[in-house]
Amino acid sequence: MPGRRYLTEGGIETEIMYRWGHTLPEFAMYPLLENRAAMADLRTMYRGYLDTAARHGTCALMGGLDYRASPDWGALLGYSPAGLAEANLASIAFLRELAAEYADDIETILVQGFVGPRGDAYARDLVMTRDEAEDYHSVQLATLALADVDLAWGFTFNHEEEAIGFARAAVAADVPAAVSFTLTADAQVHSGIALSTAIETIDEATGSSLAFYGINCSHPVEFEPALTPGSWTDRLRALRPNASKMEKIALCQLGHLEEGDPVELADLMGNLAVRYPQIDVWGGCCGTGAVHLDLIAASTA
Repeated sequence: MPGRRYLTEGGIETEIMYRWGHTLPEFAMYPLLENRAAMADLRTMYRGYLDTAARHGTCALMGGLDYRASPDWGALLGYSPAGLAEANLASIAFLRELAAEYADDIETILVQGFVGPRGDAYARDLVMTRDEAEDYHSVQLATLALADVDLAWGFTFNHEEEAIGFARAAVAADVPAAVSFTLTADAQVHSGIALSTAIETIDEATGSSLAFYGINCSHPVEFEPALTPGSWTDRLRALRPNASKMEKIALCQLGHLEEGDPVELADLMGNLAVRYPQIDVWGGCCGTGAVHLDLIAASTA
């Protein structure tokens, strides 16, 4: 909607691990649902994000603990299909509980489910056909439909075929959906094609069923070369950058929170807001927190 901006959370996994000291098996957040101390810390962390949205007068688009809550990852962590569905539902319930606290402070708060890639987000360790991807992602999307989420966000995707399958599964489940890509160091999708080509391919195969596209888990110095001229950029509505310019695999192996330069990052986001006024979803990914979001919200106003 014209004039409406959304602020998301920051890099929740890196923050809960390295700032709050909680372990994430297989980078999964939902096992924390069984950890009372971790859930208390998560509430404090999310309130920091929502306080920022309220302070800057933005709307909020909240996501959370279900990025790894799909069949393969759930089985790896010992979850039964029923247990995994319960974890998805509990993740959404957690967000709604927090959103209710801010009903008088934030004009609109939307709650989304995160759907991560079936394989590694940073490598082509698993290649599926679009039909296989549709079948796989339909499981989590069916649960998110039951939870009546406002959006299912295919997050940190790295291959257009998986995105096509995800989009088709979302249509079948009657769940609004979006996809954001993480890019390689040479500003391409991991399948080896340009971001513009990936988005155009997905739209052609799905009748442009996705609500929007985004970029996450990449720093602007890495993803900005992908922003080539063309009408495809009209479909790009979300940016959630990493805090650091470091290469992503190296960043994951540091063992501590790398916050980069929050002021520089916000300035880069502000410049992108001027160039791409259709972008209305702003937030952060690995290494970012409330400090980054505060500066980004100010610079993109």
